[in-house]
Amino acid sequence: MARGGIFAGSDPFAIARSWLAEAEGAEPNDANAMALATVDAAGMPNVRMVLLKDIEADAFVFYTNYTSRKAEEIESAGKAAFVIHWKSLRRQIRVRGTVTREAGEKADAYFASRSLKSRLGAWASHQSQPLSSRAALMARVAKITARYGASPPRPPFWGGYRIVPEEIEFWADGAYRLHDRFRWIRASDRESWQVTRLNP
Repeated sequence: MARGGIFAGSDPFAIARSWLAEAEGAEPNDANAMALATVDAAGMPNVRMVLLKDIEADAFVFYTNYTSRKAEEIESAGKAAFVIHWKSLRRQIRVRGTVTREAGEKADAYFASRSLKSRLGAWASHQSQPLSSRAALMARVAKITARYGASPPRPPFWGGYRIVPEEIEFWADGAYRLHDRFRWIRASDRESWQVTRLNP
């Protein structure tokens, strides 16, 4: 199947990295923002925006609090999906796959690269839990700041998730709503990708 231009290549992760790099020069804010979908124990879906932090050789990585609702749902189902849409490029990528934790050296390195206030905030926030007031949150930030100062370590309840896709779809806007869509599918990360052009 001929796939030229922005769809060319045999590695979907390389294509995704190329699109993201292009978007970083075009999007006004958060070119790496993606809508992450999970399901709860009853099968009810949830979706929220998170930031894609790395595109590895075989996975997409983001970071969060492991006690958050999204993390609880990921841990329960072991699967997730996301879409990243760039209005400036008129393109999007959809991904569905299995999820594993990234709680090692990469998580430590990424946490250390964040701003100090973001690192302190990660310690202070009981993400997704009820909060009595903004003042209560800021009091926790002050307490954490007094405890750790300028070098807070990565919290044990905070780290990354790696989404290993079973399906990736690349979409680009077309004239008269005749969009270009290519779906990449594989049964496992040990198998070859099968690529299909889809109707708009």
